[in-house]
Amino acid sequence: MLTAFVMIETDADKVSAVAQAVANSPNVAEVYSVTGDFDVIAIVRVANYDLLAEAVPDQISRIEGVRRTHTLLAFRSFSAKDLAWDVGTA
Repeated sequence: MLTAFVMIETDADKVSAVAQAVANSPNVAEVYSVTGDFDVIAIVRVANYDLLAEAVPDQISRIEGVRRTHTLLAFRSFSAKDLAWDVGTA
């Protein structure tokens, strides 16, 4: 299973509409409005790269009001119970 974090810049007056449309997209697990360089972040979970290609450039990027996307892929997930050390230390 691949997990991707899709950061989305929207038109200023379309944040809520874009967030709702993204939330209704297949393979989107969670959607958040955020501060900073992007307006919305979506967590996408897919079985393979082909499905990721469908989810981001074929679906999310084509939603009206989306100006651009930036996608990060996760290598591993961590929870507090898994961490006996700080993530930032060697």
